[in-house]
Amino acid sequence: MNSGNKYKFEKRKVLKHLYRKSSVYIISVLLLFIVIGLLTTVAPAYRISSETISDWTSEIESTSFLYLLGMENRAFREAYPEDKALPDLSDTFFQMATSIKPNDPRSLLGKEIPGMSNYAYEIIVAGEGTNYTNLPIESAPPLSDVLEDRKAVVDESGEMEESNKNTTDDNQHSTGNKDVVFIYNTHNTESFLPHLPGVDDPDLAHHKKVNVTKISDHLSKKLEQNGIGTEVADENIMGILNEKGWDYPQAYQASRNVVQTAMSGNDDLQYLIDIHRDAQGRAETTTEIKGKTYARIMFVVGGKYEDYRKNLKLANKLYDLFQKKYPGLCRGVVVKKGKGSNGVYNQDLSGNALLIEFGGVGNTLEELYRTADVVSEIFSDYYWDAEKVSKPK
Repeated sequence: MNSGNKYKFEKRKVLKHLYRKSSVYIISVLLLFIVIGLLTTVAPAYRISSETISDWTSEIESTSFLYLLGMENRAFREAYPEDKALPDLSDTFFQMATSIKPNDPRSLLGKEIPGMSNYAYEIIVAGEGTNYTNLPIESAPPLSDVLEDRKAVVDESGEMEESNKNTTDDNQHSTGNKDVVFIYNTHNTESFLPHLPGVDDPDLAHHKKVNVTKISDHLSKKLEQNGIGTEVADENIMGILNEKGWDYPQAYQASRNVVQTAMSGNDDLQYLIDIHRDAQGRAETTTEIKGKTYARIMFVVGGKYEDYRKNLKLANKLYDLFQKKYPGLCRGVVVKKGKGSNGVYNQDLSGNALLIEFGGVGNTLEELYRTADVVSEIFSDYYWDAEKVSKPK
């Protein structure tokens, strides 16, 4: 091939490559405009919602976004944590497309095995022995089983003697006539197997009188003794469900009305505490401190609302205080926002809203009251320290 022919051949080759590349660009731009046109003209019901996009991205590691920003701005790259490996983009895109985390089999099994979706928790702080196999179990029995009459046995003489030992000190802090804490029980009939003779099914551990409301009353009494004005809801949430013909999972909707009514009637309320009991067994929910057994607690934060990190910050602070004075008593802090869960728990009503799992189905009221005493002590320390900081000098 002479030089002239060779030049023409190379020229045709370059032009062909340019035409091909230009065609790709033109087709890509056309496709982009077509997609934009479809997204803007399709009926609203069929558009991709911001909630869908949020679901796609909510489970992606935040460091992945930081890494992408760092590709454009070196300042972000400098902030990338040294102990974090660079994200695997193929895993990230796979996760966005399928909602399956390559390193978390629960994301696959949860869709296939009934009940696995109940473990849609994210462990924020793992207390002693806490892992993904023993997180809180939120059972949802039929309302007819919840409201069934059962025999209960309880001796509270020891609790009354213990309570009478503590009286309010006239020299201590006090909120005066202001009630600043509101305690309520969304699942107000949750009870405890040791006080229900003949009952061994955790889903049937419910009673109209011997239940978590007793913990609320005890905690309220202790907080009052520490100078913190406290109001306790007396509404029967399960009764409300029955009256309205609602199902058990709608309990949070019923308790929401109770909380909103309390907030509208008292501008002094600063903290909301929803007390539950776990359906986990005694081995997971009991600890020993100085020769006495206590029911362990766990903080549950809903993650399906915008400002949940405020509530998470409060739960983390309280966990740290428990660890300093009563290590092992608190099982940890978890966020729950998976499909099939409520994920809000009325915590969107206040940045100072708490959901506390007090013990489990195998704990006794004596153990629970001891724990309530500790919770009162820790919360009071936190409350008065916070008041001291917030007051102007």
